[in-house]
Amino acid sequence: MSTGSAVSTTYLELSQEGGGAHKFYEVTVDGRVVTVRYGRIGAAGQTQTTTFPTEEKARAAAAKKAGEKIRKGYAPAVQGQRAPRAVTRRQVSSAPSTARAVAPVLWRFRTGSAAFGIHVDDERCWVGNQAGDVYTLDHEGAVLARFSLPDGVKCLVADDFWIYAGCDDGTVYDLSSKLPFAAYDIAADVDIFWLDIHEGVLDVSDRDGRLTVIDHEDEHQWSRRSRGEHAWMVRADDRAVYHGHQSGVTAYAPDGGGELWHTPTNGGVLFGWQEREAVYAGTAHRVVQRLSKSTGAIEATYACDSAVYSCATSPGGRFVFAGDAASSVYCFDRHGRRLWKLGTGGGSALSMQYRDERLYLVTTDGSLVCVDASEAAIAAAQQGTVPVVRDVKLAAATPTYAPATAATAVSTVERAPAGAIVVECVQEAGRVRVHVVSDGYDPSWNVQFPRAIREPGARYVVDALHPASGGFYRVRGDIHRLL
Repeated sequence: MSTGSAVSTTYLELSQEGGGAHKFYEVTVDGRVVTVRYGRIGAAGQTQTTTFPTEEKARAAAAKKAGEKIRKGYAPAVQGQRAPRAVTRRQVSSAPSTARAVAPVLWRFRTGSAAFGIHVDDERCWVGNQAGDVYTLDHEGAVLARFSLPDGVKCLVADDFWIYAGCDDGTVYDLSSKLPFAAYDIAADVDIFWLDIHEGVLDVSDRDGRLTVIDHEDEHQWSRRSRGEHAWMVRADDRAVYHGHQSGVTAYAPDGGGELWHTPTNGGVLFGWQEREAVYAGTAHRVVQRLSKSTGAIEATYACDSAVYSCATSPGGRFVFAGDAASSVYCFDRHGRRLWKLGTGGGSALSMQYRDERLYLVTTDGSLVCVDASEAAIAAAQQGTVPVVRDVKLAAATPTYAPATAATAVSTVERAPAGAIVVECVQEAGRVRVHVVSDGYDPSWNVQFPRAIREPGARYVVDALHPASGGFYRVRGDIHRLL
């Protein structure tokens, strides 16, 4: 609350040509109150407010915050002069299904906004929407937690234990701990369409048909422009990065060494899936096509009745599933024979995943839908018998977690608990790196660590570290600052 003193505002921006940053930082002092607002340029951003004992302490704190950002490369700017980051919302239409019967839906959770992101693991189902919300549910539909991110979620990807959310603001958040933290920043000139992460290496496909590859330290490695624009597919493994776009699928060597193969598909690629030996491309020309990872040869075609928005497989590709623009979901055998087609009962499936005889869909109305894909349930559905859909409600007491920031990210501890691991931030070649201090780890390896809380000389305690094949460690569990 102001005491009559003049209100002062410092507005800074960091926008690197061809780099990763396109964001602002604003500090306002109003009497004893300091308000910090930050985010991507052109967006409202996040706000934090702190009240200090005196006006002098408030001004000193604000000056310190602005000075820290200026030392990191931020510069004074005029708000509104620099164009915001380009963001393409996927334009989709969803016609009523022409299927004679409806899929056996067990439960449905309405997220409240259009959604594309989905991931299902042994314990949880994840769904992310364009409002920036990521929800976790158990397999029976109970909502466990909500992550509130600053911008719309493009997609959710898993990399072993770690779950990442790629957002419209160009930030990729690690959701593996209670507090999400920014793990990667994508260059401002990249209009993100889809993401994948493999062994800590981030692969980004975009509107212009480019593939951008970023390492675990959030440093650009290489990029390629494929033969077609609107690249909605990127998948990666040890042997290649598979890039799907308007002209087909192109495979590149993981180290950027060049193109391995290119295969034109029957229609522009709208979605991609991968198994160990094949990639699957859903296209605008009503098919899913299976391509050999080693040669790019088309091994099978799965024909639908409308443009394919999403696809998935059961383990090993025994069954192939597809969701089309007409609110239908399909199942094929490995060779391309259609086994069934059913209506979703609630819009077209924009993403999907199969697990343990259940097919999880994210639909155009922003719902996460669980379908019983067992043989018995499908047979009953084809005869018109389906279960009563259970609508999952969001409890008022559902825990909500916001991204880690320098001010709120971690609590402090006086000593490292037994079994915990100590890491330290060190200044190297103009960047702050993180190395392990505890015995039993290679001190020369970097640790993938939240950038928002890196401070030279600071030490932190982490629950666990896992080595990655690229020669670095990844954090799992909670992080605490060591006093």
